[in-house]
Amino acid sequence: MDTAQPSPSQRICFIGMGVMGFPMAGHLAKNGHQVTVYNRSPEKSERWFKQHNGKFIRKLRDAAQSDVVISCIGNDEDLRKTYLGDDGLIRLLPKGALIVDHTTASAGVAREISEAADEKGIDFLDAPVSGGQQGAENGSLTIMCGGTENGFNRAKPILDVYSKACALMGPAGSGQLTKMVNQIAIAGLVQGLSEALNFAQISGLDCQRVIEVISKGAAQSWQMENRHKTMLEDHYDHGFAVDHMRKDLGICLHEANERGARLPVTALVDQFYGEIQDMGGGRWDTSSLLKRLQSFKKPIEQDPQASS
Repeated sequence: MDTAQPSPSQRICFIGMGVMGFPMAGHLAKNGHQVTVYNRSPEKSERWFKQHNGKFIRKLRDAAQSDVVISCIGNDEDLRKTYLGDDGLIRLLPKGALIVDHTTASAGVAREISEAADEKGIDFLDAPVSGGQQGAENGSLTIMCGGTENGFNRAKPILDVYSKACALMGPAGSGQLTKMVNQIAIAGLVQGLSEALNFAQISGLDCQRVIEVISKGAAQSWQMENRHKTMLEDHYDHGFAVDHMRKDLGICLHEANERGARLPVTALVDQFYGEIQDMGGGRWDTSSLLKRLQSFKKPIEQDPQASS
C-alpha cells in the first residue's frame, strides 16, 4: 500500500456539508488542498462551492475518483450505504486510497467498514470529533481515531488543518469508543451545571457572581466557562443539538449494554433530553437541560439591591 504522506496535490472528496462538514472542508480548501464536496442535497454543495476554491459533484460514485475520502454524515445506515455493498465507495475506490470518517456512529459499523476496506487495500480511520460547530468553524476540533498506525500517519497532516488535538486511540472502532466516553462525560457535566444554576436562581443568588467565584475552584469546566451566560440568558442555539446528543447517547447506552457496563447517570440524562424534545426543543443545544428544570418551578426575583 502507498504510504506517502497526504499533500495538497492529493484529491480530497469531502462527503457531508452539514454544520460540521461545511467548515471543515472549507479549511482544507483554504490551506491549498484540492477539495471536491458532495452532499445528498446538492444545494448545500453548491453553496460551499460559491464560497470556496474547489469543486462539487452530484453523484456519490464520482467520489471514487479521489485519493482521500472524508465523510461526516448521519448514522450507521448512512455509512453502510456510502461505503459498503455493490454501490458503496469501497468497491469503487482504488487500492491505496484513504478513508477518514468523522461521523459519530457505532464501533461495530466502524469495524465493518474497516474490514471491507482492508480487503481492498484501502486505509480506513473512524475519526469522530469533539468541539461542535464552533470547533469546526474555528479549526480547533479534537479528533479521536481508530485504525492502523499507517492510516493515521497518512491522515494526520490533513486532520491537523482543522484540529487542535488528534490522536490514534487504537484499532478500528477505538475512535468511536473514545467519542462515547466523551459524550458520557459531557452528559453528566451539563446536567450538574444545569442543576447548580437552577438552584442558584431559586435561591435568589446573583448567578453571574456565583460563577465568577466557583469557576476558580474545583467546579470549573469547559461547559461552565462557555455555556453559563447563554444558559442564564435563556438562549439555546449555541452548540450541539439535543436531537444529535440523543443519537449519540443511544449509541453509548447500546454499547454499554453489550459490554455489561452500567451508565445510570447517562441513561437518566438521556431521558431528560427526551423530555426536552417533547417540549419542542430538539434543535436547542445540550445546555437546555436548565430550561427543563426551570419548567418545574419559577425562580424567585432577585433583589436589585443584592448586587449593589
